[in-house]
Amino acid sequence: MANFTAADVKKLREALGAGMLDSKNALVEADGDYDKAVEILRIKGAKGVAKREDRATTAGLVAASAANGAATVVELASETDFVAKNERFIALADRVLAAVSASGASDAAAGNAAQLEGKTVAEVINEEAAALGEKVELRTVRRVEGSEFEIYLHKTSQDLPPQVAVVLAYAGDNQTEARSIAQHIAFAAPQYLTRDDVPAEAIEKERATVEAITREEGKPEAALPKIVEGRLNAFIKGIALLDQDYAKDNKLSVAQVAKNAGLTIEGFARVKVGA
Repeated sequence: MANFTAADVKKLREALGAGMLDSKNALVEADGDYDKAVEILRIKGAKGVAKREDRATTAGLVAASAANGAATVVELASETDFVAKNERFIALADRVLAAVSASGASDAAAGNAAQLEGKTVAEVINEEAAALGEKVELRTVRRVEGSEFEIYLHKTSQDLPPQVAVVLAYAGDNQTEARSIAQHIAFAAPQYLTRDDVPAEAIEKERATVEAITREEGKPEAALPKIVEGRLNAFIKGIALLDQDYAKDNKLSVAQVAKNAGLTIEGFARVKVGA
């Protein structure tokens, strides 16, 4: 009988993020040799990478950093929360973020192609996925340029790494208010900086929708234009950051709060795991 304990199984499981049964079987096969068991799991994991391609990665974490006039946000996705909070996975996210940031990548394709330790980020991730026993992918990369940056990482559960990342690019010296606006972004989930940034196609599609809804409600024909414009304005206000009601004081818009604080909002990025 292989010479190992339950503590050895736990250690192996936590180190690689592998399942309990897989960890136990690897130790049995390795006759209790921990290092050999690690190698067995890595080999088995590599064989399973291709099989896991169609699996959903609904868990994971977000990470962000800023340097040299730009900030980068990445979403590293996994299949389960168990792997997402594994120290090896968290360390991988830090390595990936550093490589992606250094490369200047602004989307996932460029991020996966970035160089990391003599390989591409995608290759390193696949190697780590083999050890972790789950599908892992760099799903999102966002890059924001600006004068100053405020990074806000939000945990939806204290047991998990950050699930929402916000980077706010701004000019000004009121860091306290900048952080508050970053927190607002995490909560309110704007899609654009200003109403002028909202694509015309999106506006026209929403106009057609609210007009159809308004007609279905039986509103007077003469009142339709005013009602439609009001609802369309509410739609734009909901997705354009500077037009949004400020979360901490809905009597003020974010634009007014920024102006009062002497801030110019230059841009932002918001990334949520699985979104």
